[in-house]
Amino acid sequence: MSICPKGKISKARRDKRRANWKMSAPNLVKCSKCGSLMMPHHVCKNCGSYNQKEIVKVD
Repeated sequence: MSICPKGKISKARRDKRRANWKMSAPNLVKCSKCGSLMMPHHVCKNCGSYNQKEIVKVD
């Protein structure tokens, strides 16, 4: 015997599951030290600070 599918799933029903797969834009905040845009709760790539403390030396 071969594979027996349970029934046809329409394109609308199939695509409803994929409706929530969209990407969202990253949330950006201003750095409190230099004012450039950065990801929240991350070290600033521009000045290397986090919470107004220098964490990484940036040239």
